[in-house]
Amino acid sequence: MMSFENVRIPEIWDATKDTLYMLTASLVFTIIFGLIMGVVLFLTSKRQLLQQPIVYGILSFIVNVLRSVPFVILMILIMPLTKIITGTTLGVEGSIPPLVVAATPFFARLVETSLREVDRGVIEAAQAMGASKWDIVRRVLLRESSPSLLAAVTITAVTLVSYTAMSGVIGGGGLGDLALRYGYQRFQTDVMLVTVALLIVLVQVLQTIGDSLVRRYSRK
Repeated sequence: MMSFENVRIPEIWDATKDTLYMLTASLVFTIIFGLIMGVVLFLTSKRQLLQQPIVYGILSFIVNVLRSVPFVILMILIMPLTKIITGTTLGVEGSIPPLVVAATPFFARLVETSLREVDRGVIEAAQAMGASKWDIVRRVLLRESSPSLLAAVTITAVTLVSYTAMSGVIGGGGLGDLALRYGYQRFQTDVMLVTVALLIVLVQVLQTIGDSLVRRYSRK
């Protein structure tokens, strides 16, 4: 029978708080930057309100490049930028910039896809009534796509949980760091199992909350 003699509750609790802090902070910045980027992608694309093929092409290329780089490599690549922003490349603070840089283009593409699902007839009706472009974005596009955007936030949050675990590779703190230091480097399987179980619970909670919000705001 397996014992859990190496599991120290205060240490597990501190690591859980670090993971939640990383997740919350990076998710907030990702939603802000990703929403702006996704809206610009949509508006500047073909046949949309601010059609700008060059702007769309450049932004789309940047999004594709950032999405193509594996997160572990991205963390190392942007260490100088992380150092400028937070003053450190280690710990919880040092993990947040790479988390945001990795998740923002992912979320932006989901936002663009969500906005494309809005019925074009609704947009044209708003234009016919004299609504400004800003009003169409705020009162039509974002409102009509809110269930899909909530689903996108949920997917991004779940993805960020796995990224926070990977940040342990550079001493990022949190459950991933604990699993790496104790479970992998010291062969303490019990610690590894507990951290993995907590990450699974966290993902399940996020998915449940997200699904609930989508059902609440969906009119279908």
